[in-house]
Amino acid sequence: MIEVKNLTKKYAGRVAVDNISFTVRRAEVVGLLGPNGAGKTTTMRIIAGFIPASSGTVKVAGLDVVQHSLEVRRRIGYMPENNPLYGDLRVIEYLRFRGQLKGLRKHQLRERIDAVMQRLEITNVSRKLIGQLSKGYRQRVGLADALLTNPDLLILDEPTIGLDPQQVRSVRELIRELSKQHTVLISTHILSEAEMICDRVLIIN
Repeated sequence: MIEVKNLTKKYAGRVAVDNISFTVRRAEVVGLLGPNGAGKTTTMRIIAGFIPASSGTVKVAGLDVVQHSLEVRRRIGYMPENNPLYGDLRVIEYLRFRGQLKGLRKHQLRERIDAVMQRLEITNVSRKLIGQLSKGYRQRVGLADALLTNPDLLILDEPTIGLDPQQVRSVRELIRELSKQHTVLISTHILSEAEMICDRVLIIN
């Protein structure tokens, strides 16, 4: 599902990602484990097609992320660490806006919003302003956004950071449930979390 070869990223002479290679098979849950600043987020943003690599190649479902960027993005649901949710929008308004940006048509958009809200159990807060939600519910909205196009691959950057223990448990259970239908690449700096969620762990240091 993911094939990374000799990936390097430099910023103004500083090496953020240094010649890494790995693969992720379809239907796997794979964790990128490492301390803050190890390059986990940079690696994920390159795979998701948001920033270019300095050198090396990345393929998703056999497609080069540079040469086939639009097609690759359709196959990926990406939730960044600091998810830029709009606090002054209601949940359903935000998902409608995000779905339109992702090219979902009117009927399909309505169906997908209903499906992801039910799947992530956020139907009861659909009319609430995002800014009024708990951190746990905001993470669920971020996951719903990532799932709108029913992607083959989910890329989740530190999805449990800042959550209380009960919210952490809930999000971990959600990820395991989502892994039944999606390949998942998740980053974390917590070894015990990686062991609980992932089939396999890649250490970046």
